[in-house]
Amino acid sequence: MNLILPLVLLAGAAQAASASLPAAVPPVAMERALGLAREAATARAPAGARVTAQPGVADPRLMLAPCAEVQPYLPSGVPAWGSTRVGLRCVKGAVKWNVMLPVLVQVFAPAVVATDALPGGAQLLPGQLALREVEWSAGPQPPLVQPGALAGRTLARAVQAGQAIRPADLKPRQWFLAGETVSVVAVGSGYAVAAEGTALTPGLEGQLVRVRMAGDRVLVGRAVAEHRVEVGP
Repeated sequence: MNLILPLVLLAGAAQAASASLPAAVPPVAMERALGLAREAATARAPAGARVTAQPGVADPRLMLAPCAEVQPYLPSGVPAWGSTRVGLRCVKGAVKWNVMLPVLVQVFAPAVVATDALPGGAQLLPGQLALREVEWSAGPQPPLVQPGALAGRTLARAVQAGQAIRPADLKPRQWFLAGETVSVVAVGSGYAVAAEGTALTPGLEGQLVRVRMAGDRVLVGRAVAEHRVEVGP
């Protein structure tokens, strides 16, 4: 029998949430499940990050058969932090069951924040940036961590005072114009080969660009720096 456990995320101590679980899921299984979630997040988090995991609370209508051993596991493809899931399955019981427990995993670590509220289109100045502890897991992209590297960058949208700045908050840089000579670097396992070509399209940071090489051959690569295009294997 394969059940999906409908849970509602609830901030609170693991002990309080465990008390709301069916008797078939012992508190020790909940603790192991939360430990797995924290381990997965810690593996991706910056060194020294503070990681917390809060479980959901079981639907009181759920009836699970008694189980002598409940084994927690991490389902494939779930996020390491934010709103995620941990699996709980009965491995020793008259009826085998498998449930998914929603878990809120939060990661706190230093990152760049805006010290003032800034409008979209504003150019960032060094005095408007600071390093503070923020919740990395609050957005789909990790926040940026080097204030000096952001000075002079332009905001793509407004940010609030104290808000962590993430890549999507910045306008992409234009590394070169169409018609300019660029260095095209083919990167592979253990090698990098460079040649010059002419950009056929503008080189916006991280975006694909077409380059005409010798012999009128056209390559497609990614603009990665000033007058530099990388082509994968």
